Amino acid sequence: MAERIEVLLTEKEVDDRIQAIGEQISRDYAGRQVHLVCVLKGGSFFMCELAKRITVPVSLDFMSVSSYGSDTKSSGVIKIVKDLDESLKDKDVIVVEDIVDSGRTLSYLLKMLNARGPESLALCTLLDKPDRRVVEVNVDYTGFQIPDEFVVGYGLDYDQRYRNLPYIGVVKFDE
Repeated sequence: MAERIEVLLTEKEVDDRIQAIGEQISRDYAGRQVHLVCVLKGGSFFMCELAKRITVPVSLDFMSVSSYGSDTKSSGVIKIVKDLDESLKDKDVIVVEDIVDSGRTLSYLLKMLNARGPESLALCTLLDKPDRRVVEVNVDYTGFQIPDEFVVGYGLDYDQRYRNLPYIGVVKFDE
């Protein structure tokens, strides 16, 4: 079965929206420093572009979590694959994610990070699929709400492919 990619959001649309989010964060955190926490791997593309557009001081850290194991659907068990390098104590933290769908992993992750004593904790996602939500998660900064489609590009992958696309595309399967 062959697949093809249909453009959902163009490179310009994504770029313009990231610029707007960066401006909003800069206003919201004026006079403060933000500590961006990227959820790997998909969030790295978005976080790097976002950080370039934030005008207040920015520091970065990365973590990797898994709830899938070797299956294609969530097991519901969250595993920290790579934890943060720095303490979150008294920092204004923004968790940066590529996509929010069921909310299970992020709900767990936000509770865990909040227990580490940040001054504030917010969530920023490039893509939000509210139709897939199983656990409610408060998203403070959203790039785009999208339909329940399998998307790739801008860090999102299908079997480790298509992450490097400069746009968001929908995977379509041809038989």
